[in-house]
Order: sequence, then structure tokens, then C-alpha cells
Amino acid sequence: MSGAVDLSGLKQPAATDVPGDHAVTEANFETQVLRRSMQVPVVVVLYSQRSPGSVDLVKLFERLVGEADGAWDLATVEAEPNMRIAQAFGVQGIPTVIAVAGGQPLADFQGAQPESQVRQWLTAVLEAVRGQLPDGPDGEPQPEPEDPRFTAAEEALDRGDVEGAISAYEAILAAEPANAEAKAALRQVRFYARTQGLPQDAIARADADPADIDAAFAAADMELFNSEPDAAFTRLINLIKRTAGDDRNRVRTRLVELFELFDTADPVVVAARRKLATALY
Repeated sequence: MSGAVDLSGLKQPAATDVPGDHAVTEANFETQVLRRSMQVPVVVVLYSQRSPGSVDLVKLFERLVGEADGAWDLATVEAEPNMRIAQAFGVQGIPTVIAVAGGQPLADFQGAQPESQVRQWLTAVLEAVRGQLPDGPDGEPQPEPEDPRFTAAEEALDRGDVEGAISAYEAILAAEPANAEAKAALRQVRFYARTQGLPQDAIARADADPADIDAAFAAADMELFNSEPDAAFTRLINLIKRTAGDDRNRVRTRLVELFELFDTADPVVVAARRKLATALY
């Protein structure tokens, strides 16, 4: 039944009194069903006072939702005074039960059912929507489940175990070579590890001997660590202009590694890439 009916016409109903804790009418359908279903599945039970079997089914669901600890919600709709709701769902018989999740019908059944089958149906509905709804049970966005591998790497870094963090990210990439998050994290941690051994006068040393590639690398790292990326990029681009062959390739490779520490759309990186292209060609 998923996606088979259009419930949008029920979003602007006329106001009316709503009896009972789970009773829903056209007046509160949007709030109690459509919006609520963004947080948890809502079981809509369409019934009639003239049908004892459907009334019994409502009582069963009222008991079950009391046991659910908020995992799902219940909306009981008396069909006769709320025909627009029944028509929107395409109801052909009473009782009819529809599970709504994310604002769309997910599953349904018609007619009275024994409690054991109702429980099985509810279990299947909850399993189908697990982790799929846009909002959590309290209306807050659901956090992404944490990857324990990344958690271990972050905890190692918090302890000051930089090598342990590097090893953890390398292990992730060994299993998933295309994992972009692990690649980015590994680049950041390796850069951080490199900056820990920098001499305090790294920039002065490089300025004193502009031809020393290793000194230029250390100075660029220091400048980047000091939040001066433009200075770091300019230093290495100028060095590329003065070098050739393997030395030039070595400097270009280090510069590209520094670019990768940033978003590719960062204006500083975009400008530096243009300067690099000019220096190379």
C-alpha cells in the first residue's frame, strides 16, 4: 500500500472537538497522524460504533499501544463522521487498520484479527521503519549510528596516542579503500603528527635558505598549523618555480597533500590551485 494514497487533502480540515486520548478526526489528522508519523509509526484504526468487532479491535490496539513504550502511536478514527479520511485511504470495509510512517501508508489489513496476528503485524511494521524515519521519538533528528572503528580512532587521539589513531584509520582503509571519511581523517591526523616535531624557528630557517626543500616543508606545515594557509601555499608554489625534475615533483606532491586538508571549494585552495597551474605550465 506504500505511496498508494494521497493524504495531502487532509492537511487543512475544519476544527471540531476530539474525544478520547487516541481519537482522531479530520480536524487533527495532520498533527496526530501525518506529523506524528515522522517520529514513530502511527497505526490508524478506522472503526464504527455499529460494528462490535471493530470496537473490540480498537480496544485491543489501545491496550497494545499502552505496552509499546512510545515505539508507535495509535489513531482511532470513527469512519462515519470522518468519511474524508476513509476515502483518502480507500477504505472498503470496517474495521481497516493502516500503518502510516513518514507521512505515507506503509501496511494495512482489513477485518478483525486475533491478538497474536496483530502483534506479528506490529513487529513487522516496526522492523520495516527502523532507522528510516526523519525525526526521533521526541521530534529531534535521529543521530547517525556511530561506527565503532572511528570511535576507537577518536578515543586514541583523545588519549594523545596519535600513532594509534593513524593505525585505526589505516585499518579502516585496508578494509574499505574508498572510505572518504577515513581518508580525510587520516590526512588530518598525519598532518597533526608531523607538526608535533616542528622546531619553533621553522619559518626563520626556511627564509634563511630558500633552496632547502625540507626546511620549506617544515615552514609550510608551521604556517598551516598557525592558520596561515595562503602563506604556506605561496611558499611551496614559489619553490616549485625554482625547482625542476624530481625536486619539483616532490614539492608539488606535498602541496597537493596540503590542499587535501581543505574543502576543494575553499577560496584559498581554489586560488592556490590556479597559481600552481601557472607555476607548472
